[in-house]
Amino acid sequence: MNFTKMQGTGNDFIVIEDLEEKYNDLGVLSKKLCDRHYGIGADGILVVRKSTIADIQMIIINADGSYASMCGNGIRCFAKYIFEKKYVLSENIKIETGDGVKLASICVCDGEFKGVTINMGKYNFNPISIPALSSSEIINKKLDTNNKDYYITSLLMGVPHTIVFGKLEDYEVCEGKVIENNSLFPQKTNVNFCEIVDKNRIRVKTWERGAGPTLACGTGSCAAVVAANRLGYTEGKVEVQVPGGILNIEIIKGEVLMEGPAETVFKGQFLTT
Repeated sequence: MNFTKMQGTGNDFIVIEDLEEKYNDLGVLSKKLCDRHYGIGADGILVVRKSTIADIQMIIINADGSYASMCGNGIRCFAKYIFEKKYVLSENIKIETGDGVKLASICVCDGEFKGVTINMGKYNFNPISIPALSSSEIINKKLDTNNKDYYITSLLMGVPHTIVFGKLEDYEVCEGKVIENNSLFPQKTNVNFCEIVDKNRIRVKTWERGAGPTLACGTGSCAAVVAANRLGYTEGKVEVQVPGGILNIEIIKGEVLMEGPAETVFKGQFLTT
């Protein structure tokens, strides 16, 4: 199996092509490839498939074998891969995801990839959409778990996200596991601990559903900016500092734009037998 290892702000992925859909159990495959001792090592795999509604389709499988409908850092890497492989000749690529079709706008200089901006689409605070077992929106709501009080804000940003605001040093990222598995969230949730630096800058560390602690989470960074803006902590354009680097997020007319890096780490062959 040919593969390409990529990363976006430290969130790493294995890109494989499956245009003929010959890989049936992507969950088992992802667990094997993503194992950092016996496989290649990654937070998840990105599978390239044909699309009937967009230019190309991206399927995301987490390191634990679970399906993810969307991944912000992953889609930037995916867009770079598709552009450089010339599967799509335009600098504007429509990518089918589990969260609908996303538009990737490639920044090119002298024919070379320099960056990408993704229109992540709309966010949703409706508990039914997240999903969350709540009769009202979860905005700065007290959650008593793990012998600790957390004040959480939850929304759907492609995938479920819960944000806890405060000083980052007051929280260990592994505390996110307890919130992830809380009965409030029947399909679990990603958890982002967020510190407000000023009106235009925040710091975020993330516990990802299905992956654990990661150096960055694109959808989580978007969700944190949306939640911070909803609570009046920030403006609509925010620099997000994550352990793996910096993402730039902007809210425009109810939609979220995300700009950040994507890099190819190495290419190779994996022996599947």
